[in-house]
Amino acid sequence: MTDPAGGVKEIDASVLDIDAEAATDEIVSALRSHVGSMRRRGAVVAVSGGIDSSVTVALAARAFGPDRTLALLMPEVDSDDDTLGLSRSVTDAVGVRTVVEEIVPLLAAAGCYERRDAAVREVVPEYGEGWKFKIVLPSVLGTDAFRLFSVVAQSPTGETVEARLPPAQYLTIVAATNFKQRVRKMLEYFHADRLNYAVIGTPNRLEYDQGFFVKLGDGAADVKPIAHLYKTQVYALAEYLGIPESVRSRPPTTDTYSLPQGQDEFYFSLPYHEMDLCLYAHNHDLPPEAVAGAVGLSPEDVRRVYDDIEQKRRTTRYLHLAPQLVEPDASIE
Repeated sequence: MTDPAGGVKEIDASVLDIDAEAATDEIVSALRSHVGSMRRRGAVVAVSGGIDSSVTVALAARAFGPDRTLALLMPEVDSDDDTLGLSRSVTDAVGVRTVVEEIVPLLAAAGCYERRDAAVREVVPEYGEGWKFKIVLPSVLGTDAFRLFSVVAQSPTGETVEARLPPAQYLTIVAATNFKQRVRKMLEYFHADRLNYAVIGTPNRLEYDQGFFVKLGDGAADVKPIAHLYKTQVYALAEYLGIPESVRSRPPTTDTYSLPQGQDEFYFSLPYHEMDLCLYAHNHDLPPEAVAGAVGLSPEDVRRVYDDIEQKRRTTRYLHLAPQLVEPDASIE
C-alpha cells in the first residue's frame, strides 16, 4: 500500500471499524442456517465472563430466542473470583437459561491438579499448599532470540520465584491444564445431546488464526460464529448487544492459572488492540512500516510480530486438522 507520493501509506485503528448492526444480522442469519441444516433446535454456549463468550451467547439468544439458548457456567478453583458473577450478569442481561456445572471433582478425578502441580514442583521444589502460579513467555519485541516459557510461582507469604521451564515440564503443565477445556466441552455436548442443540464456539479471529485453543476442548464446536471477527470488532458488537460494562471493561485474561495472567503475557505478542492491527496488516500484505505508527512500535518490531504470527500458524496447524483418513469417503464430504 502506497500513498500518492510513492511512500508507504499508514493504517490506523479505523480499518477495523464495522457496522455492528449489519454484522449482528449476518451472524444471526448464519447461525440459524447452520444449526438448522444440522437439524438442531437451539444452542449451548459456555459462558466464562469474558467478552467473546458474552457476545456469542447474546448472538445465540437473538438467533434462537432465550428459551432455546442454554448458557453453561463452569468455573473451577483457579478461576478468578469475579468469573461467576460476571457470567451471571451476562446471562441475566440476555435472558437465557443458565446451568452451573461443578467441574472440580471431574478435574481432580482426572488428575488435572495433581499432575500439573507435580510438574511445577520439578522446577520449583518448594511449591505446595497455598502457592499460586502461572506460566509466562518473554516479549517478542526488541530481540530475535528464541523464547522459552518460565513458571512464576508465589508463596502464601507473597514471595515470588521465577524459573525456566524445561520442555517436559512445560508440556506436562499444559497437557494437565487442558483437562479444564476438555471437561467443559464434554459437559457442553452432554447438554447439547439431551436437548438436541448445537454447541456454539467462542473463538475470535485472533484466537482462531493463532491456534489459541485446545484441540477437542474449547476448539471443538458445531459453529464458530465470531471466528471471522478481530477482537476489537467483538468489543464493538458487545456494546451494540448491550453486554454489561463490567464485562466490556475487563482486560482479556486466560482465567486458567491461579495467578492473574493476561493473554499477551502467556501467548500473544501484544495486547489485543495492537495485535489485531498487526494481524490485519499482515493478512493484507502490508509492510511493517504501514502499521508501525498505529501500534507504537518500530518497523523491526512489527516484523518480529509478523514472524511470530507465521510461527504460530505453522506450529498450531495440527489443531485445525480434522481426523485424517487413509481413504476419504466422498459420500459424507
